[in-house]
Amino acid sequence: MSTVKKMAVALVVLCAVFSCMEKVVDSADAGVDCYDACNTGCVQSNTRLYQRCDRKCRIRF
Repeated sequence: MSTVKKMAVALVVLCAVFSCMEKVVDSADAGVDCYDACNTGCVQSNTRLYQRCDRKCRIRF
């Protein structure tokens, strides 16, 4: 009976781990998303914040 309980617990843990895993994005896709966020985000009204966001995207990309 304890073996069945251990397997059930292991299955629950694996399901929790797999459900929490995030999709891995290629660096090229991440760069496009970052630039898109800089251009369409609320930082666009402030040029200093826009330039800061742009620099961060260059580092990521």
